[in-house]
Amino acid sequence: MVIRDLGELSGDVLLFGGPYSNLQAAEALFAAHGSIPRGNRICTGDVVAYCADPGATWDLVAAETGCVVAGNCEQQLATRAPDCGCGFEGGTTCDLLSRGWYPFADARMSDAQRAAMAACPEVAVFRHGGRRMAVIHGGVTDIARFIWSVSPAEVFAEERAALEALTGPVDMIVAGHSGIAFTRDLDGCLWVNAGVIGMPPHDENAATEYAVLHADGVQLHKLDYDAATARSAMEAAGLTQGYHAALTTGVWPSEDVLPETLRL
Repeated sequence: MVIRDLGELSGDVLLFGGPYSNLQAAEALFAAHGSIPRGNRICTGDVVAYCADPGATWDLVAAETGCVVAGNCEQQLATRAPDCGCGFEGGTTCDLLSRGWYPFADARMSDAQRAAMAACPEVAVFRHGGRRMAVIHGGVTDIARFIWSVSPAEVFAEERAALEALTGPVDMIVAGHSGIAFTRDLDGCLWVNAGVIGMPPHDENAATEYAVLHADGVQLHKLDYDAATARSAMEAAGLTQGYHAALTTGVWPSEDVLPETLRL
């Protein structure tokens, strides 16, 4: 497992995940936080996924971000794997939908982009304000593990133990993958899911989510962007299996991936 040490960071740190080939969302995020230096911008992975602009989104995020932690999509696209590696059960909505967007994205990746994805670390660590932080994608035991705000305490304990066996003690774990931002205290270590910017968090609102680490703690934010244009781009590309509508309705077509208590 590749671990990248980013050293000591000062000032605000932008933490975000899941651009999902949504170029409009990525542009809006960087426009909103142009004052945060590139080295203080960290992505939890899955830069390329559901939406219409995989190549341009990867290039923008790579240019504007100090570190992209490998998501399952980066790992799969880097090796030309036949699917997204999300771990969806066969026959679920997510599994069926991935057969539409993944080949679209895979066909539009250059050799240079795949090589850059292959170079992404699975874990990034840094220090900030006297605290030690680690950034992962889904989990350490499984890169594509879905961890929710309502997941059992044993899940968080298992992932924390697996991470600290690699990195040593940390004060904060920043993750992504599951698509809904939250924070959860783990007895002295804060778990932060920074959400994703490329798809709304299944809350009937088009705004997406990300986080900013400040000197006094981490804050979750909403990202308002031109979701209508992002949806139109998906429709023009023929990506109309369901995620296109979610961009503006804020309702996932794949609700079956969610725990019962997080469904609408």
